[in-house]
Amino acid sequence: MEDLPVNNMSKKKISFSIACYNEELNIIPTYLALKKISDVIKRYDFEFVFSDNCSTDKTRILIKKLLIKDKRVKGVFLSRNFGHEANGQAAMDHSTGDAVIPIECDLQDPPELIPRFIKKWEEGYDVVAGIRSQSEDKSIMMLIRKIFYKIFKSISNIEIPTNSGAFSLMDRKVINAIHNLPEKYRFFRGLRAWVGFKTSYIYYKRRKRKFGITSYKFFDYVKHSERGIFGFSYLLLDLMIYGGFLLTLISFLFIIGYLYWVIAYGNPIKASIPLMMAIVFFGGIQLLAISIIGKYIQVIVEETKNRPIYIVDKTVNIKGD
Repeated sequence: MEDLPVNNMSKKKISFSIACYNEELNIIPTYLALKKISDVIKRYDFEFVFSDNCSTDKTRILIKKLLIKDKRVKGVFLSRNFGHEANGQAAMDHSTGDAVIPIECDLQDPPELIPRFIKKWEEGYDVVAGIRSQSEDKSIMMLIRKIFYKIFKSISNIEIPTNSGAFSLMDRKVINAIHNLPEKYRFFRGLRAWVGFKTSYIYYKRRKRKFGITSYKFFDYVKHSERGIFGFSYLLLDLMIYGGFLLTLISFLFIIGYLYWVIAYGNPIKASIPLMMAIVFFGGIQLLAISIIGKYIQVIVEETKNRPIYIVDKTVNIKGD
């Protein structure tokens, strides 16, 4: 892949990368909040790149109205819903700034932190990632996230900061590095950590959603977690090897002990229930192992298809339109 375009003017540009799906109540508030930041920080040019994941509400209409109102606003409209990861990647791919700030279109991540992100970037950091030290989300979702991050941190083959989301600032060279990764089964925060570069962290409290309801359901969180686990860990495969060896050893010792008992005292098993329990137990272990292998094979199949991550239906105010 070629590197993404970069701003060639003397005044550096910062891009706000905003992925949207059914956010008609948040489009204008998000734009105004980010515009307020851009109006204060005069030393940079800014652009607002909205990527719409084929919304079914008025999201696309509102983005088009902003395109007319402010020429710094750019629109990327996908041909269908390609998922959260692809939508976020589309917004970043069409950003042309010297630095890119991905931010969700629900204002749960506070835009007020952006000047601190920029300051860290000016100090020489290539990545400035926001870390959610606290959250006002529902307690059940907080618990699920906490459990996932603890598990993921312990099994991942790279160091990924706990409770980090897409909210961050990345230098152009980081954006280009992530863009040039060929994989389709993408987990953004894992890729951001994998490419490396000098990184700083800023801790903050994540707010409740003020407008609308989230389109992200529990199953979406599960699928997103799978992307991280199967994309950045081989521990499950290792556990299958160790577990298989251990069960084989136990079974061998049991057979030796059982044969000795039969020779010395006769058949000790007088019913079929213990046998049925053993069959069910080992059958379950085998099914779980096959399922894990199948999941890794699924990832391989997705990669070998070599389909694009997303397809753009239309872009507006993007160079080349």
